[in-house]
Amino acid sequence: MSGGANPERGETALMVGGEALALRPSFAALVEAEQELGPLFDLVERAADGKLSLGDLVALLWHCLVDREALSREALGEAVLALGLARVTPVLRAVLQQILAGK
Repeated sequence: MSGGANPERGETALMVGGEALALRPSFAALVEAEQELGPLFDLVERAADGKLSLGDLVALLWHCLVDREALSREALGEAVLALGLARVTPVLRAVLQQILAGK
């Protein structure tokens, strides 16, 4: 994917291998995430309490990934692990803020 994220559309970017992957918590993405992870408010509460599992984090980001063909879910998980939580947390925070605040 080229061009990275468009903040005007509620997107944020995750840098993986020097490439900016756009994440957008669209309605469809959030419905899919909720079907897999349970209610979004519970997910937000777990994140706020520091109890969001690595699997849940990757699942949420995967569902919000604009171009899922750019990276497999397993590769996204490996990228998150390689980046470390300190570098992924701001991206997670941006996605969660979009979920809570909307546009």
